[in-house]
Amino acid sequence: MQELQDKEPDLLEAVVDSIESEDNQALTETLEDLQPCDIAHVLESLPPSEREPVWECLEPEIRGEVLVELRDEVRENVIEGMSTRELMQAIEDLDAEELAYILDSMPEQAVPAILASLDHLDRARLEQTLSYPEDTAGRLMDSELISVRPNVTVDVVLRYLRRHEEIPPHTDSLMVVDKSNAFIGTLPLARLLTAQVDISVGELTDTEADRVKVDTPAEDVAALFERHDLVSLAVVDDHNKLLGRITVNEIVDFIHEEADQTLLNMAGLDQDDDLFAPVLPSARRRAVWLGINLGTAFLAAYVIGLFEATLQQVVALAVLMPIVASMGGIAGSQTLTLAIRGLALQQISATNARWLALKELAVGALNGLIWAVVVGALTIIWFGDWRIGAIIAAAMMLNLLAAAAAGIAVPLLLDRLNLDPALSGSVILTTVTDVVGFMSFLGLGTLFLL
Repeated sequence: MQELQDKEPDLLEAVVDSIESEDNQALTETLEDLQPCDIAHVLESLPPSEREPVWECLEPEIRGEVLVELRDEVRENVIEGMSTRELMQAIEDLDAEELAYILDSMPEQAVPAILASLDHLDRARLEQTLSYPEDTAGRLMDSELISVRPNVTVDVVLRYLRRHEEIPPHTDSLMVVDKSNAFIGTLPLARLLTAQVDISVGELTDTEADRVKVDTPAEDVAALFERHDLVSLAVVDDHNKLLGRITVNEIVDFIHEEADQTLLNMAGLDQDDDLFAPVLPSARRRAVWLGINLGTAFLAAYVIGLFEATLQQVVALAVLMPIVASMGGIAGSQTLTLAIRGLALQQISATNARWLALKELAVGALNGLIWAVVVGALTIIWFGDWRIGAIIAAAMMLNLLAAAAAGIAVPLLLDRLNLDPALSGSVILTTVTDVVGFMSFLGLGTLFLL
């Protein structure tokens, strides 16, 4: 993997050179040794006009796997240039779970043909997968697994496994079920391979093995994998019937997508946005977020305008004013980031939120006191007026306390309202620290200097 990462700039350069020189043979040779995920990365790294030559050089049997790896907007861009026949050829080898993942990107007119091409079993599996809500265990699970009964011996299981050409990827254990398909536990492969052949599966079964219900939120599943270092996990329904399993592969993809989405949400963007999307759609998406920020900026400007007379008489306040807001913004962002991380890792709940809030207020008070003394002293040296130094010190103290309170309260409130704290938390926090900072500094200045 590291070797591939080192070669990525050269790989992209080779692809672009082949496209510009219209050398399809060189382009095909460059792509033929790449995995679907790497080809998807190449497509996402090219402008839309250069994606078509790459796509045309791919073998039909690999195109479906590449579609699964692409981001939504890029996938839709690629599919736009495909006929229904080409699309059917590309997806014919995909399983039901992969089809469910990309079905929303398909043209409406192609969906009936796709469904009609499936046999009864695959169509039933696809419909079942689509029936589960997004970001739940049901959407993450794979129905491809190996299950055994508890009353058979190790010898029988080993002979059964030898009949398979291959076992499902990331199989670290077999699922043990009864005759009604109720989940009993797991049989680790390591335990199976070292056991005596005449021992029954029931004697080796781990009946305490983790399992999740099909409607469990995906973030809860990810947390379980992280805490218990799981490779696979059984998924059951409300009656403990085995439905499928989730593997570490799906969890790694989910965690990566969540981290990517959180980072982009803080800028009002979406992880499925195409980096090389046309100018107008990109500008339209970002304009909404810029408009929201503009509204909060006008609110801060309105607060400053309330003290216009004060600023005209005491110019030093205008010079020092950004310091108070900036320090509050930084302090609040630190608390906000920790709170969002704690919520994502499910470390914050109603039982410890109050303790955490008091702790952050104490941290804000201590930092406020330290930096209030520093800034106050520097201000006195700079302007030679102890009153201005005292005012900025008091305002700094108040704003850092407000920043700590908002940094912990805002994400908790947004989470309780089922809103993503990463999406709007920073905007609310900045508004609070700006308004409190300007109000406290200019208000104290008006009160004691005029």
